Amino acid sequence: MNRIILGDSHEIYRVGAARVLAADEDMRIVAQCGDPDRMYRAIAAFPGSAVVFAASMSPDLTRLRILLETTGSRGIVIAESNDSVWAYLEQGFWGVVVRNVSGPTLLECVRRVAAGEIWLAPQLTQLDCTDVDMMGKRVLDRLTLKEMRVVALIVHGCKNREIALRLGTTEQVVKNYLQSIYDKAGVIDCLELALFTIRHPVLARAVARAASDLEVEVLSYAGTSATTAPAEPIWGSWELPSGGRLPDNRHVS
Repeated sequence: MNRIILGDSHEIYRVGAARVLAADEDMRIVAQCGDPDRMYRAIAAFPGSAVVFAASMSPDLTRLRILLETTGSRGIVIAESNDSVWAYLEQGFWGVVVRNVSGPTLLECVRRVAAGEIWLAPQLTQLDCTDVDMMGKRVLDRLTLKEMRVVALIVHGCKNREIALRLGTTEQVVKNYLQSIYDKAGVIDCLELALFTIRHPVLARAVARAASDLEVEVLSYAGTSATTAPAEPIWGSWELPSGGRLPDNRHVS
């Protein structure tokens, strides 16, 4: 059962969102808050919740982020049209939707974030910046096939040990790969690497293809054994940046 905290000063919108989410049998609304202080108290009272809050409430984002991290909760931002979507992700929030999000899209976002994925509304992921694509292309040209497979597994939320098992190598080798990837992409950890990937469509598509090839290889090696084959596709249900979802584990080692 996923516990949900709703924070929005607009009562009509808050009640409507609660009805949409509560209709799912796996969702339980544990608190509805009309101001930041009530939301902070609810987060402390119900750790491990998905917190859907409106940016228009103007909460202290630094305080909120720290509170979410210390309680094991995950924040989903209801953004306004002029907000910087990427800034919310870079500050450590797990999902971003727009004010006019549809009910099914909001439900999908909460479900994905509760499962440990970063999620963006599809219309927020449209990137048409040439400079962004050029940067992705430069990094792509520097990555080897093995490094792209490591990136694919990191983006999917795998830890070093699982990556080593899937690639048939050691954790130390995986760490060496990661350091090389970090240097080439100009990032410092797995989270930044995942965000960098989703922001650069050229790189994301190439990594997705590498993941697809890896899945075929792993399944071929495992045969029909349920103990060695992955429980789900390597790339899961992630759609490329135009689709709005990026699996990620913010606690990847």
